[in-house]
Amino acid sequence: MTSTPMQTGYTIGECARRSGFSMDTLRYYERVGLIDDVDRTATGQRRFSDAHLEWLGTLKCLRDTGMPVEQMCRFARLVRDGDATVPERIELLQVHREAVNERIADLDAKRDYISGKIAYYQGLQ
Repeated sequence: MTSTPMQTGYTIGECARRSGFSMDTLRYYERVGLIDDVDRTATGQRRFSDAHLEWLGTLKCLRDTGMPVEQMCRFARLVRDGDATVPERIELLQVHREAVNERIADLDAKRDYISGKIAYYQGLQ
């Protein structure tokens, strides 16, 4: 009797559950180059690693804060290109942080407006 080697890594379903991304998004991210070096089993099933999950955490933060996929792809390329790209990565993230700060300020102003409306309507009761 021969034994088959145990498959390591996470299936796409496990990776989706752990990362918070859908399986379709994971496939898309792999296709556009946001995720690379995904191992495959002999039958072609993807196997994601802990390193992939850590990277997906970064991508989730960038996506959830509104970074466009094109910029995420640029960031991924810079990361893959090594330490020489650290200044470009810093610049990209600083620009993104400023955009996030602007959105937060806009939401704060809108929340204040809504609070004012609530106070106004409560004053009518």
